[in-house]
Amino acid sequence: MIARFAAGDRVAVRHADPPGHVRTPFYIRGKAGVVERLCGAFANPEELAYGRTGLPAKPLYRVRFAQREVWPDYAGPTADTVDIELYEHWLEPA
Repeated sequence: MIARFAAGDRVAVRHADPPGHVRTPFYIRGKAGVVERLCGAFANPEELAYGRTGLPAKPLYRVRFAQREVWPDYAGPTADTVDIELYEHWLEPA
C-alpha cells in the first residue's frame, strides 16, 4: 500500500454527495483538517455495502478537525477537536 498522505499533512474532505452508501459524514465534507495518523488499508466499505469485494484495499486515515472548523457556532474551548476516520478517496491536499 502506498499512502498519499502522512501524519501532519493538511487535507480537505471532498465536497461531494454521491448516490448510494457513503461512509463519510455529510457535516465534514468540504472541511479541512490535519492527518493524525494512517490507520492502515482496508476494503472499501462503500463497495462492501453492495456485496462487492471492496478491493483493492484503500488507506484509512484519522483526521483531526478543529471543532470551530466543523461547527462555526461552537462555543467551547478553541483547542477542542474532533477526529474522524476517512478513506483516502475522500481526501485531497488542503
